Amino acid sequence: MHLGKALAQAAAFGKPESFDKFRERVPQGWIEQALAIKEGVATMRRRRLPAVQVIWLVLAMALFRNRPIFEVVDKLNLALPDPRRPSVAPSAIVQARARLGDEPMKWLFERSAEEWAHESADKRRWRGLALYGVDGTSLRVPDSEENRLHFGGHSGGAKRGDSGYPLVRVVGLMALRSHVLAAVCFGPYATGEVTYAKELWAEVPDNSLVIEDRGFLNAGALIPVASQGVNRHWLTRAKKNTRWTVVKNLAPGDDLVEMRVSSQARKLDPTLPKTWLVRAIRYQRDGFQPQTLLTSMLDASAYPAKEIILLYHERWELELGYDEVKTEMLDREEAIRSKSPTSVNQELWGLFMAYNLVRLEMERVADEADVEPTRISFVAALRMIQDEMLWDANASPGTIPKHLKRLRVDLKRFILPPRRRERVCPRTVKIKMSNYAKKRRNPVAAAAI
Repeated sequence: MHLGKALAQAAAFGKPESFDKFRERVPQGWIEQALAIKEGVATMRRRRLPAVQVIWLVLAMALFRNRPIFEVVDKLNLALPDPRRPSVAPSAIVQARARLGDEPMKWLFERSAEEWAHESADKRRWRGLALYGVDGTSLRVPDSEENRLHFGGHSGGAKRGDSGYPLVRVVGLMALRSHVLAAVCFGPYATGEVTYAKELWAEVPDNSLVIEDRGFLNAGALIPVASQGVNRHWLTRAKKNTRWTVVKNLAPGDDLVEMRVSSQARKLDPTLPKTWLVRAIRYQRDGFQPQTLLTSMLDASAYPAKEIILLYHERWELELGYDEVKTEMLDREEAIRSKSPTSVNQELWGLFMAYNLVRLEMERVADEADVEPTRISFVAALRMIQDEMLWDANASPGTIPKHLKRLRVDLKRFILPPRRRERVCPRTVKIKMSNYAKKRRNPVAAAAI
């Protein structure tokens, strides 16, 4: 069966109308190209869950974290109808996901994120620069032998053993003022965030600014950001042990400084210079220690220091974005669902794409309400989208547009107040770790069994 016929059959039977508002964001051509990279995925015999429906299933898994996968299929009418078998067997769903693999979801995320995030960032520039953030996090995956071997985790030494769950390290590039992900790199936990971040720099467009945590203060990473593009800049915070020589004073607390590039960095990348010129801006917020920002924006008149200081704190938007994914979409569960590396990859690509789809819908509502996208409550938006999807799956097609219009009207009721930029809230822990003994995987005991 040719790809076109396979897609036509999927569209003719059991079309998931509940995804209509997302379908307009995901062109059919993208799905065709995504499936084309997986040889044979669209040439199988007619199945209850053809590949195109499995793509929507993977996205729905991210939106309905609290429901079993077979229930997601049933509730959203994702399976093609069969009068002999009203429901799809759970084993058939597992097989369908295995046939799809992770490559189509990876391609689809990357293609969509590239367009969506840069278009979004372009709407909300600062002094002509599109604003992005880069930071890392980690996600737990089920403690299967395959996941443990592939992803690994952190070690607590001989006494504590390995981490309770295998861990995936994730580094993302996000459009800060809309939270839309532009690119993501993830894999084994042992690989560092700076290494994963290097794969993201090529996705940074010209005329942009990337704001990073001080953990990314690395000549091998930051120099290419500014040099391998047109008007690309970075902004980060200095570490306590960062050293430099003042070259020129621009204003009180604002200097051009020269920093040495370590021999280790130059050994890894011989194209790096021996020194690099950056701008150091010192400031202090009430109740906090003095801080220094380092940036490639050397022109003090084009990029005023006071604005840069305020701008740096927008880096926290990326942390809020990760919280939306881990706390709200994943329901703070201990681990995601998938028990093999390929299915983990597939699920994560679907998770990040589903997050972007929710964020795009929020951005559309924000534009209609004439507020910033960060003023729309993610929790309210996610819950209402979930409710509407379940309703739309059982509704007649003629009533769906009216309900989608009502959805956006209702979302406007959940506009958050403006951010309190002057708020001071030091990091504290409200609930401490449990006093119960930890269940750790003891490598010595495991080897002896």
